[in-house]
Amino acid sequence: MIADWARALLVVTSAMTPQDALAQVRSARQEGQGLAEYALILALIAIVAIAALGVLGSSLNKVLSTVGKSI
Repeated sequence: MIADWARALLVVTSAMTPQDALAQVRSARQEGQGLAEYALILALIAIVAIAALGVLGSSLNKVLSTVGKSI
């Protein structure tokens, strides 16, 4: 992904109007914001999964041990 400053430099050297250049830089920032939101959601899911394993870990271990012994 091209950084904002590099994108702006490419826009300045092209034949775009300043308004088009500003719209393109804003669009790039919004894409980065969406990516950050997805990363936060993924981190929250990981925290919930780790907490659930911490709470249910011992009982899950007992169940899996029982299944393993019965085989």
